[in-house]
Amino acid sequence: MRIIVRRLAALAILGTAAAGCGSTEKDPVDNTATPMGHTYISTEVVGDTIPGGGPMTLTFTDGRISANSGCNSAGGTVDLSNHVLRTSSLAGTLMACPGERGRADAWQHDFLDSEPTWRLDGDRLTLTGRSVTVHLTDKKIVSPDKPLTGTAWVVTTMLTPDAQIRSTALDEASPTLTIGEGGTVNGTTGCNRMTGTAGVGPGETVTFAVATTEMMCPPEVMEVEQNVLRALDGKTTATVDADTLTLRNDNGYGLILRAR
Repeated sequence: MRIIVRRLAALAILGTAAAGCGSTEKDPVDNTATPMGHTYISTEVVGDTIPGGGPMTLTFTDGRISANSGCNSAGGTVDLSNHVLRTSSLAGTLMACPGERGRADAWQHDFLDSEPTWRLDGDRLTLTGRSVTVHLTDKKIVSPDKPLTGTAWVVTTMLTPDAQIRSTALDEASPTLTIGEGGTVNGTTGCNRMTGTAGVGPGETVTFAVATTEMMCPPEVMEVEQNVLRALDGKTTATVDADTLTLRNDNGYGLILRAR
């Protein structure tokens, strides 16, 4: 009997050791990570899809959120506590969008107003609302930074000392800008052809000197041209974020451009 008991005890010890060797510890989940400081782009929508196809773009910065789902941009404060996304009443631009895109703002409002839960897995953010789940990926992964030079840029937003301006006139005029490898500038103001030079310096500074042809266009297009030329008058700060270039002039004007 003693031999049997000893053998059973030995087997129990071996079994415990084997279980210890066979187990694997999972990496601890970082529950402190949040989307703050990042921009995410939707890659999949389960449920009621975005009218016009989206995508939804969400930017989280300093306790605020900026959202765009294909039409107007909206922004306000955001609370991410308890893995629930709660926003303040978001203020947005008021541009009319054609076709299905015209319903994207209402879709976005309804989804964010549902206070979706959020889950962050590395570069992937999942928002789950009442009837819609949106899977998003960090913009740096979906769309790596474009080079400042050699990229054809299109103006999507004009910056003034007081406001950000998006308009139908701007969309139709579609001013363009390309900075060549040698510092040459080519593009359009939305009305006239534009040429000149761009001196790319340290600290993301770019100093422009441009000239244009002298054709007259409708008043609303000429207003777009004036804002473009104010932004490209002298020293600017250039920031590239994925496929978006932001130019801010020392005079308070600027442009937000998107790579073609």
